[in-house]
Amino acid sequence: MKSEIAPNPPHFQDPPRFQDPTRYDVIVIGAGHAGCEAAWASSRMGMTTLLLTISIDQIAHMSCNPAVGGLAKGHLVREIDALGGLMAMAIDATGIQYRILNTKKGPAVRSSRAQADMYGYKTWVRERLEAQEGLHIKQGMVEGFLMEEGEGVRRIGGVYTQAGEEFLSTAVVVASGTFLNGLIHVGMTNYPAGRAGEFPSVGLSGALEALDLQMGRLKTGTTPRLDAKTIDFDRCQAQYGDEVPKPFSFKTRGIHRPQVPCWITRTNQATHDAIRGGLDRSPLYKGVIKGVGPRYCPSIEDKIVRFPDKTGHQVFLEPEGLQTREYYPNGVSTSLPIDVQIKMLRTIQGLEEVQIMRPGYAIEYDFVSPTQLGPDLMIKAVHGLYLAGQINGTSGYEEAAAQGLLAGINAALKVKGEPPLTLGRDEAYMGVLVDDLITKGVTEPYRLFTSRAEYRLILREDNADLRLMEKGYRAGLITEEEIGQLREKARVIENGLEEVRNHRVTVSLAGGPPKGTSFAQVLKQPEISYGDLESLDPGFPPIREEEAARQVEIQIKYEGYIARQLAMVGKMARLESMAIPEDLDYACLHSLSREVRDRLEDVRPASLGQASRIPGITPAAVSALMVYLEGRKQNAKRRMQEKAAD
Repeated sequence: MKSEIAPNPPHFQDPPRFQDPTRYDVIVIGAGHAGCEAAWASSRMGMTTLLLTISIDQIAHMSCNPAVGGLAKGHLVREIDALGGLMAMAIDATGIQYRILNTKKGPAVRSSRAQADMYGYKTWVRERLEAQEGLHIKQGMVEGFLMEEGEGVRRIGGVYTQAGEEFLSTAVVVASGTFLNGLIHVGMTNYPAGRAGEFPSVGLSGALEALDLQMGRLKTGTTPRLDAKTIDFDRCQAQYGDEVPKPFSFKTRGIHRPQVPCWITRTNQATHDAIRGGLDRSPLYKGVIKGVGPRYCPSIEDKIVRFPDKTGHQVFLEPEGLQTREYYPNGVSTSLPIDVQIKMLRTIQGLEEVQIMRPGYAIEYDFVSPTQLGPDLMIKAVHGLYLAGQINGTSGYEEAAAQGLLAGINAALKVKGEPPLTLGRDEAYMGVLVDDLITKGVTEPYRLFTSRAEYRLILREDNADLRLMEKGYRAGLITEEEIGQLREKARVIENGLEEVRNHRVTVSLAGGPPKGTSFAQVLKQPEISYGDLESLDPGFPPIREEEAARQVEIQIKYEGYIARQLAMVGKMARLESMAIPEDLDYACLHSLSREVRDRLEDVRPASLGQASRIPGITPAAVSALMVYLEGRKQNAKRRMQEKAAD
């Protein structure tokens, strides 16, 4: 039986019904970074896929800073690539400045970042999506869901749009970004919008509420955009990228686009005085904005209030592309009135005569509490309905794209009747991201950091292909040629590790007397690199492939630390393997406190390991839950034996 459970929009008291609505295997709502990855994955896996967007012109638009990657985010981009996603290839095709961050630190926390030609980026992505077989792109605003209910289970049946179109499907991915009841604030003025100049999605938010989902309100913001003709770059400090740009994608063979500098300047006391003078018209400090903003990417007015003793904050002037004069002043996100924005910008060195092309603004939007999702990003209470991106309370293009890719893969696998692809915290930063969301929930826009990953030494950027490409191949997103190249690389690395462990040479280590030792011991010395080994013994056969050689060096140098992390993974494996029945009645566990039972009921963890990571769940509660599960298992076994005996 099919029924609409979402409220009809006011202007559609009785929405028209198509006599023969089109059926797709997978429908994706929203064409931001999450939606693009979801649609790409689904269609590449052989599913007829519909990508519905409010504006086709804004597919893959970078609505905030024109960059991809950064601390921990670069890890996500490499993982997306290893699974067969789009983002790494897109930035490699359109990047205009590349930098490796944290180069003076260990390999676990080194991350890649690239400035994007943002207009070239979205054009490149749109061209790939339009050319993809089985993927259909349509412009339309989704107003509600078509549901199929029966046997006590709610299943998605499709969607209908504001124009009355109806599309059927057994799997739908919602990747709506900031469009759910979006409200933009500039000073004390506010108006409905999903992004500057675009309509909000009001009906879809109501449709999600009608599913009895727990929802909340978040806030994010962006900076004013500046006219380069009015910037005095001679008064700013140039920041150049790496001399040899390192691609994000494992498939890219070199970066050949023109590379350009960014520029650095700073706020000062006059800037801060101008901001303080406008706080009486700040929607953030006058209580107009109700949504919670990102702690780790605050507005400039928030920085001034929170850190009153700081005399200046860095501002990075980032070009938005090679064909535009528009610049993004990273570091001065704001929702102050436009006159205050101009006043405070013109106190900054190099911006004394600057003109604003687009004002900065804050935007509030609805999100769905992600603890209602499973590890496959499907809503537990609605079969076939997946959520990805900012609708789950995250911030950032990379976090959105990672979720979109996983949601698209799992939507396709559900249609195929195959088990979902889920990633553990020990397998990928994607696994950390999803587990944090579905286990801990969010109270502010979630951002990924390397510090969130307890196994970060084995989750490096450089080994994302070795960790994940086989999974992408099994899903159907990695080609035979690509997996063949990976397996050859893995073979070369294994042979290289064996060679350095077995090859012996007489050297002095740490100033001691010369003695025979393996090249593995030599390579553990901080001052020795893999490239030095051949000079110590011309008979040593080195690996010529740079990436494989780097893997050998990292694995040898950090061998002890890696072994300890793998041991930690092994210890957690038992908890992760202890599944918790979906129908477990936590109310009957009287050994647990009411608070613990309520928290477990809210999240309904899939395993004891996940339960142990829920905020407020103590080790004692985990032990009590383990005892109960073991007892339940023994009772079930005894009943089976008694039944067999009868």
